[in-house]
Amino acid sequence: MDQLREMPLYPPDDDPDSLSIVALLPSRARRSYARGLSEDCEKLLDKFDKTTGFIRTHCRGMYIVPSMVGRTVGVHDGRQFVKVDIQPEMIGHAMGEYAPTRKSVKHTGPGVGATRSSKHVALK
Repeated sequence: MDQLREMPLYPPDDDPDSLSIVALLPSRARRSYARGLSEDCEKLLDKFDKTTGFIRTHCRGMYIVPSMVGRTVGVHDGRQFVKVDIQPEMIGHAMGEYAPTRKSVKHTGPGVGATRSSKHVALK
């Protein structure tokens, strides 16, 4: 893990084939980093370097890199911030994968205003 933290995020310009964190990520994450991060994601990476406390973010598409491991992040799910403890196994995955935006549907009986036919319960 210490070797990953010491590795540069991008390869140097003079040697693009040298080992870097981006080269170790899955192809989807590699393409996103190759296109460049948005301003919000760049600010989030800077926050990880500068602060030590809890960080809240709306950047669900930000891919997890080794500098984030061991931290707790609040990822917005559209309604609230979900606490996510970042583990080494999460490297290369998007933050939004760990903060679901939808709840599972719980089907119950017919609601108010249901017709007689929809209230029917079949007998065996």
